[in-house]
Amino acid sequence: MENTNNQKIALITGGNRGLGKDMAYAISDAGTHVVITYRNGTDQANEVVADIRKKGVQAAALQLDVADSSSFAAFKASLETVLKDELDARQIDFLVNNAGIGHHATFAETTEEAFDNLMNTHLKGGFFLTQTLLPMLNDGGSIVNISTGLARFSLPGYGAYAAMKGGLETLTKYQAKELGARGIRVNIVAPGAIETDFGGGVVRDNKEVNGFIASQTTLGRVGLPEDIGGVVAFLTSDASRWITGQRLEVSGGMFL
Repeated sequence: MENTNNQKIALITGGNRGLGKDMAYAISDAGTHVVITYRNGTDQANEVVADIRKKGVQAAALQLDVADSSSFAAFKASLETVLKDELDARQIDFLVNNAGIGHHATFAETTEEAFDNLMNTHLKGGFFLTQTLLPMLNDGGSIVNISTGLARFSLPGYGAYAAMKGGLETLTKYQAKELGARGIRVNIVAPGAIETDFGGGVVRDNKEVNGFIASQTTLGRVGLPEDIGGVVAFLTSDASRWITGQRLEVSGGMFL
């Protein structure tokens, strides 16, 4: 059932900081109303909401831990309430599965606890949150999953993290196949190394790491958050209406 006022609404997990924050800004620039989630950082989330509202676009924020699938039913109920009370809507049009955590440890040193946390956050979380929200996603909508360049190239210490993203890339193709009958497009964006606080901000703050990555990138620099948001916004727009089941790497040409 479509929203009565024909407004488009996007849900972006982890939209209070980093890449998710830029995705929220880029998507709202197109006039799409936005609901972001955050695990921690209420003040950050409220700031993003306030920034978006200044554009004349509606926005809201909800707390969610994507690693806790037992909370998804309650989250769906909260989302329904927020949509009704704050956005005068019942459905969403776009879902961006962005929320994630970083982890750096060699294969030999990766603990089962760390592995499970990565799996619950990136793979299980993305799988079952999308499943939970399917009844709220309008036909003809779009799902954008977020992967990593590390699923294509290998750097020591990221095996467990990249394995989860590789699983999500495969899942994306199956989601596209199965949801195509509803006109729902599903694609996955794989950022390269980006200057954010992700992983402790090592790419942004460590000059040696930053310089090495820049030297291995065809365009000669490390990525910035604003390099990613516009690509995700494109995949939620009518301009990408004939694109589904695709992996789009946004890395400036790393390790070509």
